[in-house]
Amino acid sequence: MRFFLVGLLALVLTGIAYLPFRPKEETAKELVLYGNIDLRQVDLAPGVAERIAKMYFWEGDIVHPGDLMAELVATRFAAEVENLKAQIAAQRALVEKLERGSRPQEIEHARALLAEAQSEETLAELNSQRARALLPKRLISQAEVDRAEASLKAARARRRAAQEAFSLALEGPRREDIAAARARLRALKAQLKQAKKNLADTKLYAPAAGVVQNRLLEPGDQASPQRPIYTLALTDPLWARVYLAETELGKVQPGMRAQVQSDSFPNKRYAAWVGYISPSAEFTPKNVETEELRTHLVYQARVFVCNPEGELRLGMPVTVRIPLSQPLPPPPSPCQAP
Repeated sequence: MRFFLVGLLALVLTGIAYLPFRPKEETAKELVLYGNIDLRQVDLAPGVAERIAKMYFWEGDIVHPGDLMAELVATRFAAEVENLKAQIAAQRALVEKLERGSRPQEIEHARALLAEAQSEETLAELNSQRARALLPKRLISQAEVDRAEASLKAARARRRAAQEAFSLALEGPRREDIAAARARLRALKAQLKQAKKNLADTKLYAPAAGVVQNRLLEPGDQASPQRPIYTLALTDPLWARVYLAETELGKVQPGMRAQVQSDSFPNKRYAAWVGYISPSAEFTPKNVETEELRTHLVYQARVFVCNPEGELRLGMPVTVRIPLSQPLPPPPSPCQAP
């Protein structure tokens, strides 16, 4: 009898010790799991570095996708945009000028200069011939003949230069110059696109629905992509983090319908569904590798829950009930689970 009582007492104590670590309770018709509400958090930071001009939300405020949450000082970014717009206008005008080639007036002007240079060359040639003819008669000096020859050479050079200028006016700009001007215009447009992006990044918008969890900076502080302004708790999707024992993996699959209850609203059940089951096991409540306690391996699961009135909050303990007799449906879309 003494050994029997000792054995019975040992079994009772073992059962009592094991009860707190049971991740679930199972009935004949449903599986009952216990967990906590979980959600994602994001740090909202601007895309550029500048001082904060305005902030519009405080801790606990509800935000919607696209809400303007903060603005940075945008003076230098706006000036950069205007500067690039002016450069693009000037470069576009240069490209159009090169593409159109020489104007008729420019061609006529070059032709007139060529005719003038040809006349000067003809006159210089005649003067040179007269000087060479008068030199044997000793009517002029050798110095005057040399000056006449030099004038002829200069006139011929000016005529050749005018001839080249006229040819260039007829041909128009070089293809290489036009290509370089076009490339410069594309580069300026790319810079303008980046400048506009930087200007837009001075305004911080909410990426999704959520609740402001932390207001990290204040107006006047220096913000940057590495220094966030807000911490936002995303309210969609919302899920309950629970754990499944290894023996229950065959009974629960993603897509199964579920219901979630909380202690704060005990008479209310929230529609939910199993959205994720971890592919790897973990030990609970602590890492144990003894052969006797291998059955304590559990798998984390996420049961997504609809929270239209915002009653469920991060960390709130909940009870998840999964009917075991249901057929396996396809995963429902958010907040449309039965």
